[in-house]
This record gives sequence, C-alpha cells and structure tokens, in this order.
Amino acid sequence: MTEVEMSRREWAYNELRRRVMVGEFGVRTRLMEKHLAEELGVSRTPVREALVRLETDRLVVREDGGYYVAVPDLLHLRDLYELRITLELRGLTRVKESELARHDVALLEPLRDKWQELTEDLPEPDPQFVLLDEEFHVTLLRSSGNDELTEALETVNARIRHVRMYDFLTADRIATSSAEHLQIVELVLAKDLDAALIALHRHVGESLEVVERRAARAITAMALHRHGVQ
Repeated sequence: MTEVEMSRREWAYNELRRRVMVGEFGVRTRLMEKHLAEELGVSRTPVREALVRLETDRLVVREDGGYYVAVPDLLHLRDLYELRITLELRGLTRVKESELARHDVALLEPLRDKWQELTEDLPEPDPQFVLLDEEFHVTLLRSSGNDELTEALETVNARIRHVRMYDFLTADRIATSSAEHLQIVELVLAKDLDAALIALHRHVGESLEVVERRAARAITAMALHRHGVQ
C-alpha cells in the first residue's frame, strides 16, 4: 500500500468519524458506501474500511446488512461514569486509609513526565486522544496496587470510550484535560491525597458534563437532519 493510499484511507476514516460525531447523518439513515465515496471523492474501499473501523469504535452499528449511526445512550452513560469515579477515587482512598499501601512511584514519575511533555506540546484535537486519557487514569489506578480495581476500570473505559470521544473535539478540552492530569499526578506524588481526591473528582465530573452536552447536541442534529446519505 502506498503512502497516498494510506493517507486517503486515514482521511476518509477521520472525515466520516467527524461527520458522525457532529450529527451530520440522520437517525436511521443508512450509510451507503457508494454515496459516501462520491461525497468524499474517494473509491469505495477507503469508505468500506472506515465504516468497519467506526463499527469497532462503536460509533456506527451494522444492522439489516447496512451501517447506521449509533445513538449515544446518555442515561446509561451517567451510570457508567458513576462507576468509573467510584473505582478511581477508591484507588486514592485505599492508600490514604492504609498505613501499608503506597502508590508506585515507578509508575507515577514516568506518567508525570509524559503529561508534562504533553502540556508543553499539546496535540491537535482528536477523538483518539481518549486512548491517552484512558492510559493516564488506568496507570494512576494501577499505581495504587489493586489489580482488580484496575481491571474493572479498563472494562468501564471500553464501554464508554465511544461516547467519551466527544470530550476531545476541541483544543480547549485537550489543554484542560492535560493540565488537570498533570496536577493530579503531581498531587499524588506529593502525597497530598486529600487535594488529589478533590481534583480527580472535579476532573471526571467536568468530563461528564462536556460529553453529555456534546453528545446531546449531536443527537439533536441527527434527529433534525433531513438530507443524509440515503
């Protein structure tokens, strides 16, 4: 595969993902390869591959032999966020409450260094930033020494990833999330767990508010859309 072909495939995926997430396709509008390829000015192969990737991302679903936009379930999302914050805060409180438990500095110091670099050279807005975000939270929890809590968080993350992508569509959210990650890990390294608990709780709560607002906006756009691909 040539670099041009790879670039075309990646562009088609990114462009279709953007259109899905801003609600450009109506609810129950079938996403047809031929029409999408014509709109994007590419062959059907990049579109076909993009739809498969979007299904993996859980942004589209395959039903009745075709692809349709997956509508976020915001009520279920709030329940899963509640579970997420319970798991993450427990990683801090278990160390705070125990004389024996300690956070693993060997995990936290590289994590701090990574997010220090990211805050100094912020990446462009991209829904895939969610993977870096997940890595931060999983590593932070793993550093508390409870593998079962960490595994449970990884499961929750996988279930809400497709909706959490809405949090990273703008530069301000990339910047805010990166700065807050750095603050949280620095507080944990300084053993100021009370302040870390407050910062972590606020961080996850703000993320939920942004995700709900943006996903709701996309759902409204889908419902009002009348000129999607038929």
